[in-house]
Amino acid sequence: MADTSWVKSAKSLKGVVLDMCGVLYDSGEDGGVPIPGSVEAVKQLKASDLKLRFCTNETQATREKFVAKLQRMGFDISVSEVFSPAPAAVAILKERGLRPHLLVYDGVVPEFDSVNKADPNCVVIGDAAENFSYQNLNDAFRVLIGLEKPVLFSLGKGRYYKETDGLKLDVGVFMKALEYACDTEAEVIGKPSCVFFQSVLNDMGIQPHEALMIGDDLVSDVGGAQQCGMKGVQVRTGKYRSASDERHPTVTADGTVDDLAHAVEMILNERGH
Repeated sequence: MADTSWVKSAKSLKGVVLDMCGVLYDSGEDGGVPIPGSVEAVKQLKASDLKLRFCTNETQATREKFVAKLQRMGFDISVSEVFSPAPAAVAILKERGLRPHLLVYDGVVPEFDSVNKADPNCVVIGDAAENFSYQNLNDAFRVLIGLEKPVLFSLGKGRYYKETDGLKLDVGVFMKALEYACDTEAEVIGKPSCVFFQSVLNDMGIQPHEALMIGDDLVSDVGGAQQCGMKGVQVRTGKYRSASDERHPTVTADGTVDDLAHAVEMILNERGH
């Protein structure tokens, strides 16, 4: 029987943060497909008195193109509501005067147009998909190993994600390879970084205990949110596999629901909507 005790906190909620891939839609070569009920669930949240933001580790397109794709699927969503790692990485690079070697998907490269990339003194790795060739990984390795103190940024640390044709390796796997080869530790930008979640909360103007995160990734979504003081609920869509597969030694979801529509129905019912 599913644990529904988390719903009792719904009355004190002021904001909801949604993961995107695996919660709103399943990605794929055709652009992806909405998960049944998710378009309407977003509409219901927007019609309520709750603040709503979207928090993603999507790094295969600029935010503008990513949001446009979701709008075509029928989602009521704008760029200003979406928090993704690339813009956060650009801000850090500029603040620290760093020049990145990029190992990212071609579609997200324009996000870094405003950053000097000559004579790189750090590496930024994202979900590069087919760009994760031996040659490209080795090029990134050579940049890092050539630095007195290797500086590696990773746009997330997910192990895998789901597309319409099945599970795919995510950036965390390749991040770990570079960490091991260069005896360094990556600075993660994006989920599960508490700094990343806090930037979303700051934008909503609410405290962690007033927010709920809904995602399909037990570690990056639920665990990251909980470390920041938020509650985290996991959906059984997207990369979710089974209760036995989803056990983790340090992370337990505050609740598990069938899908986003189910979670939103429970939240709004508790709030008397």
